Amino acid sequence: MRAVIMDTPGQIRVTDREDPEIVEPTDAVIRLTATCICGSDLWPYRGVEPVDHTLMGHEYVGVVEEVGSEVSTVKPGDFVVGSFVISCGVCEICRSGYPSKCIHASFVHAGIGTQAQKARIPFADGTLVATPGQPAEDLIPSLLAASDVLGTGWFAADAAQTGPGKTVAVVGDGAVGLMGVLAAKQMGAERIIAMSRHEDRQALAREFGATDIVTERGEEGAAKIRELTDGLGAHSVIEAVGTEESLMQAIHSTRGGGHIGFVGVAHGVSLPMEAVFFAEVHLHGGPAPVRRYLPELIDLIWDRTIDPGRVFDLTLPLEEAAEGYAAMNERRATKVLLTV
Repeated sequence: MRAVIMDTPGQIRVTDREDPEIVEPTDAVIRLTATCICGSDLWPYRGVEPVDHTLMGHEYVGVVEEVGSEVSTVKPGDFVVGSFVISCGVCEICRSGYPSKCIHASFVHAGIGTQAQKARIPFADGTLVATPGQPAEDLIPSLLAASDVLGTGWFAADAAQTGPGKTVAVVGDGAVGLMGVLAAKQMGAERIIAMSRHEDRQALAREFGATDIVTERGEEGAAKIRELTDGLGAHSVIEAVGTEESLMQAIHSTRGGGHIGFVGVAHGVSLPMEAVFFAEVHLHGGPAPVRRYLPELIDLIWDRTIDPGRVFDLTLPLEEAAEGYAAMNERRATKVLLTV
């Protein structure tokens, strides 16, 4: 099969690898239909995280080819959506709604890599969800989005306790931030303020449900949020970047007693704890428990209630993965879908 490898920062190649096989009785092997490049893949691409001939990719949809003897919820021929975190689905932590912290948890890219033609998925019952049937081709991008960015944006909105009557601010206008806007709309938020400086992303944010756009950043951006909310700040804030500036912007945009859902992968963050202490806000976040939300998200997509696949603004064949990385790194694309 063909698979994407990142040898060193900025160096992407597509190479031949052996086809995956069933190793454990809880495994499934899937033939991927589509995969994509995540914003978090840009951290090693830019040299911020270590990388050494690493298999890439953790977002995926495809058709089950083979299952181990203990797999019971999916079968060969099923079209499946998988979480970016492997989880058993039966341990106490999984049953409490946090499969991303499963006692067996591992990230899909660690030794698996789904920017490829096929992948072996451990703990298939706890990680994969079958769709009601074979999806129409135009639903595949949206189902792929559910594998990570939609599920992550959904978790951020949930963690921020988004709901009817709430004002929500979204820090970050990448794919996850845009999915946070969509999630907040679905959860009934009254007002959704997207913080963005890019006209194309602003337009998509409005289509997903944003009622206001704030272009300012940092303390200026937080001051604008307070100005729009009678000096109080937003009830709920989604942080979808992962820098110290973006997290402090989120904290300063939140009213006393409000809630922040932070899902941006943190890099170089050192919080001024005195400011955090006196902000008196709730902070909840981390790697999204996507598997918890997949059945609901698949139903919403299948019924065409939501169309998160619109976040993909560049589609390339797997063989052109290097161009996809470059396009996202240079902000020529928000999110790149790779056809397999």
